[in-house]
Amino acid sequence: MAKFKIFTPAGASFTVAGGGYDYEMEPLEGLDAEIIEAPATEDGFIAAAKDADAIYAKGMPFTKKVIDSLTRCKLIALGSVGVDSVDVAAATARGIPVTNCPDTFIEEVADHAMTLLLAGFRRVIEQDRMVREGRWGEGRPALLQIPRLWGQTLGFIAFGHVARAVALRAKAFGLRLIAYDPFIEELVMTQYGVQPATLSEVLSQSDFVSMHAPATPEAQGMLKEKHFKQMKPTAIFINTGRGPTVDEAALIKALQEGWIAHAALDVLEVEPPGNNNPILSMTNVTLSPHNASASARFDPARKRRVGQELALSAMGKWPMSCVNPAVLAKSDLRRWQPVSMERGPNS
Repeated sequence: MAKFKIFTPAGASFTVAGGGYDYEMEPLEGLDAEIIEAPATEDGFIAAAKDADAIYAKGMPFTKKVIDSLTRCKLIALGSVGVDSVDVAAATARGIPVTNCPDTFIEEVADHAMTLLLAGFRRVIEQDRMVREGRWGEGRPALLQIPRLWGQTLGFIAFGHVARAVALRAKAFGLRLIAYDPFIEELVMTQYGVQPATLSEVLSQSDFVSMHAPATPEAQGMLKEKHFKQMKPTAIFINTGRGPTVDEAALIKALQEGWIAHAALDVLEVEPPGNNNPILSMTNVTLSPHNASASARFDPARKRRVGQELALSAMGKWPMSCVNPAVLAKSDLRRWQPVSMERGPNS
């Protein structure tokens, strides 16, 4: 039996169930460690993994009950940017670092955000439908109603890694860039050619609003009716972050009543959406199935990163991307507090 035991839910992966752990084990080579699969249910996992040295979290919620059952755990590692499947507060109370992959597929998500922006603005889905339905002559008149992209304003809500990568891309299209993030210094924004702004300024001035707030309890339902009412009726709302950060009923109402013109979404409040979700039948919405991070390097890159974090823990070293609030200064994940949401970037 290996000295450093890593437990993970059986048959749980982003892509291939039970797809093996070769990539994760590469950084662990020579460290007398092994990855052991346990039942992917709360009670089953608790019974099997009590003496785990580390947890590779995937495929099931890691609740306070699960975390409190761990007697010797030194690390909980995630192969994703989001950490909403783990009760980070419970892990912090037990002194267990939780790690994510904050910088592994940033470029892919930024590419996807720009794709959604352009597809929504140039009405790509609508134009495709016109051609297929024999309405060729309607395409040009439809686009003659919209301005050119150059000189329009793109506003970011949160200015982390993905938003910064989007800013670099958007600058090449001639967009004016503004951002709201009370946890990022103004000098960080200005380095990217981005003007710091309040939330109200981002909403009211932007032709495109790109949502990047992390999925924390504090940010759930952050954007409500009052926020969509502040936006331009010609505005396009883009979300490649997390669906629950937006009150989806408010977004639907905003689209139905013309408070905004279009939404381009990679994420939804409930995934996959039920057949009764009005968004699925709305012609002023562009959708993708929460796949912004996907590319050929997705699995190898994130799995190797998980292996690196596990290897550091096995060697008694501090992880690279700890997200626990108690050590927030070492992390790229910001906790969004409701009291700060209506205040400026320097709050």
